[in-house]
Amino acid sequence: MNPLFEQQLLQTRRQFFGDTGIRLGGIALASLLASQDRSRAVGSAVHPALSDLPHFAGKAKSIIYLHMNGGPSQLDTWDYKPDLHKQFDKVLPKDFLGDRITTMTSGQGTFPVAPSKYKFTQHGQSGRWVSELLPHTAKIADDIAVVKSVYTNAINHDPACTFVMTGSEVPGKPSMGSWVSYGLGAETNDLPAFVSLVPNFPKGSNAQALYSRMWGSGFLPGKYSGVVLRPGADPVLYLDNPPGVSPVDRRAMLDTLGKLNQRGFAKFGDPDIQTRISQYEMAYRMQSSVPELTDLSQESKAIKDLYGERVETPGSFTRSALLARRLVERGVRMVQILHRGWDSHGNLPRELGNQCLDTDQACAALVTDLKQRGMLDDTLVIWGGEFGRTVYCQGKLTRERYGRDHHPRNFCMWLAGGGIKGGVEVG
Repeated sequence: MNPLFEQQLLQTRRQFFGDTGIRLGGIALASLLASQDRSRAVGSAVHPALSDLPHFAGKAKSIIYLHMNGGPSQLDTWDYKPDLHKQFDKVLPKDFLGDRITTMTSGQGTFPVAPSKYKFTQHGQSGRWVSELLPHTAKIADDIAVVKSVYTNAINHDPACTFVMTGSEVPGKPSMGSWVSYGLGAETNDLPAFVSLVPNFPKGSNAQALYSRMWGSGFLPGKYSGVVLRPGADPVLYLDNPPGVSPVDRRAMLDTLGKLNQRGFAKFGDPDIQTRISQYEMAYRMQSSVPELTDLSQESKAIKDLYGERVETPGSFTRSALLARRLVERGVRMVQILHRGWDSHGNLPRELGNQCLDTDQACAALVTDLKQRGMLDDTLVIWGGEFGRTVYCQGKLTRERYGRDHHPRNFCMWLAGGGIKGGVEVG
């Protein structure tokens, strides 16, 4: 095997002609890139925005996506049906349901109506009806806009989550955060432009798998993928230098490795090489930025009390919500919190109750915290799952215990900040 010959086989047609002397196109390209670099100089050097974006002045500068993975029941949280209790245990005709039934309930003999067992009350000047499961979020009723007419096509978790995160049920497309970081860059050099947090969830919940496509870059270069911060005390593995390796040694190693990678990129033009270089450099910066990010000692007692007692618990949803605020405060463009366990097929009151208890106070605190700091105007907060739940019961029905199957045709999401008009309801 001839290494030189093998290397030449890896070249693209453009690289081959470039190496054989046709350099005029390279000169023109260098001129264009130089002018483009000048136009980008006002932003972050590590995460530059595209020079011609946005097309118009945007209100939101960052996004926090609170994804309740599994499909929260809209009937027990936001979609108040005051007369539904009159229909308790009445059977829905199967032909009324059409073909949108999962295999989990398609074999049921009957489909009895299951009204919510929870009390709804009105809140705020808007008079929004909110379930007793969400007492803290109810306090910010006038800051959020609830969309009650969301629908999707997929009836199973994986394609539904892939759609809500990428706009397509078919894997391979860039996630929302990847598009945002690609187009708008970020306002920080020391943290990723796009971060995913995957907090712990209550025991006994029916949790679905999370796939990397939910924060992946798809066909975009790999540098636009989200960086996942793990739950627990060590959010990024292997971030610290190993014993015996000083920061000076690490810097020297990265400089040498960078020169080798740049040589490879000049030869082959593979964008993944540039991604590798940027990831090494970002990891080096994160050795100092991540410990500072996760150190909550500078947060006041009032802020910690606002979020709740679990704010000091590594890996909790509460701590993740506060970290989300700290991330966008430091210039991160997109943060998503993927909270699992919302798939309530059997004992919904117990399971949904635990999920709401785990997230309600922190969600409300996040919006309140951003508002107090003047950050809500340019931070868009989104809450929701990949689909909703059925009005009929899955399994045995009683007044106190019932389950709900997947229902893609109607569910609820809410939005706050970033130019959204609070206190409104759509659908």
